[in-house]
Amino acid sequence: MTDLAPKVQRIARVARAFTPGAPIDTLDLFAGRFPLINDVISVLAQKGKHVALYGERGVGKTSLANVLAEMFSGPDLPELRSVGVNCATDDTFTSLWRGVFRKLGIDHDGALGPEDIRFALEEIPPAIIVIDELDRLDNDEALTLLSDTIKTLSDHSVSSTLVLVGVAQSIGDLIGEHQSIGRSLEQIEMPRMSRRELAEIIEKGCAKADITARPEAVAKMAYLSEGLPHYAHLLGLNAGQRVVQDDRTEITVSDVNAAIPSAIAKHTLKSEFLRATRSTRPDNLYPKVLLACALAGKNQLGYFSAGAIRKPLAVVTGRPLDIPAFARHLKQFLEPERGAILQRDGEPRNYFYRFSDPIMQPYVILNGLSEGLITDEQLQEVQGQDAPPEELRDVTPPKLF
Repeated sequence: MTDLAPKVQRIARVARAFTPGAPIDTLDLFAGRFPLINDVISVLAQKGKHVALYGERGVGKTSLANVLAEMFSGPDLPELRSVGVNCATDDTFTSLWRGVFRKLGIDHDGALGPEDIRFALEEIPPAIIVIDELDRLDNDEALTLLSDTIKTLSDHSVSSTLVLVGVAQSIGDLIGEHQSIGRSLEQIEMPRMSRRELAEIIEKGCAKADITARPEAVAKMAYLSEGLPHYAHLLGLNAGQRVVQDDRTEITVSDVNAAIPSAIAKHTLKSEFLRATRSTRPDNLYPKVLLACALAGKNQLGYFSAGAIRKPLAVVTGRPLDIPAFARHLKQFLEPERGAILQRDGEPRNYFYRFSDPIMQPYVILNGLSEGLITDEQLQEVQGQDAPPEELRDVTPPKLF
């Protein structure tokens, strides 16, 4: 064995432990979410009940769904199979369930309806059936038939459980006018992770990779992840690989700082960020306004007002700017030419904004740190207030039914 082999093996262990590009699929790497786990397991234990797991993109819904069967295993519990399919934009009800049946080993020719699903599932041992990315299912008939399937499975107490995973709007579309399935479908919101939960992800990953991390390094990675496990894995991966390259075993804050530029340079969002902030003028405000949007105080749905941008923008630019100075930039961030990086809701003079892709928000902050647009001290100063702005405190999540 060459001298290089042990280092390559250590790098591979880090890459297996931190997976920003894929959801967790084993329980040993799953972290946090115990209140949610309790809620989901309680539903799985009841015949005739099904789960709708919803939340922002990137909060770990798929990871939780992936490990449900393993969580539910035990000597006093029934053995459960778990299969999952991802919805596609061109899926029909039949194509979706053919994918499920294929994984369950069920043969069925021709079109499928809700009763076909019920009869087939009654003939097999209990299973957890995860239907992920429900927001991609752009077929009203399929959503209606899926609602009817939930109802018939519940009415007949079929032992298998459906776990539907999507954003809040997609769950609302599923229910639509079928409010009668409300008693059969337990809606569980999955918020962003706490810093303690993100720290647990990093600590578990380090243990898996046979490295350690100083508490202050763990705290910084958790802080910068903005509640999204993707970034805990991304920073852990890049900081961990730096440690291995230097033949060390402990991640320090210096390693985290050095990991930030390498993490964002290779990120898939880089081109979208550059598209949103491009300009022929070197002194343009686009990167700074977008950074201020990422730093602005938000409500639990991720919305912020134009007024909430002023304080972070003053910190980033070094001077106070009123809304008219950046209103044009906000408007252009809504346009397809800049990738529609923001979306807007509300009425004129009372608009609220949020990032179209929640994963972009932490990326913008990391880019700001990497480019020197903001310092660690300024970041903590801007984000020192956890409460949302006054005008957003009454903006609550919509009732689905």
